[in-house]
Amino acid sequence: MEGLSLATLVDEHLGIAREQESGRSSVTIHGGREHHLRQTLIALVEGRALGEHDSPGEATLQVLRGRVRVQAGDESWEGAAGDYLLIPASRHDLTALDDAGVLLTVTNRLAD
Repeated sequence: MEGLSLATLVDEHLGIAREQESGRSSVTIHGGREHHLRQTLIALVEGRALGEHDSPGEATLQVLRGRVRVQAGDESWEGAAGDYLLIPASRHDLTALDDAGVLLTVTNRLAD
């Protein structure tokens, strides 16, 4: 059995994000091409964003720290630590309203 502290990872990656010009850092904590499930921790410095991008497929976002906004067209959602969102199937962006850490969970469709 393998475990880790998401709080510690958020601390580490917010530290890295603060040193990056992009204001962000991420790490895949589980999964990859050989798995059905991929989980990625994303840290964003306040005011920084993941610009508009296509939906990764079936996915969820859990806010671990801070506050974020997800914008998809005319619709937006703001979440704080402990909140959970089903990622919209349309193009969307993610903006940190505070220094934030989120856990993105995506299902991968494996080739038959």
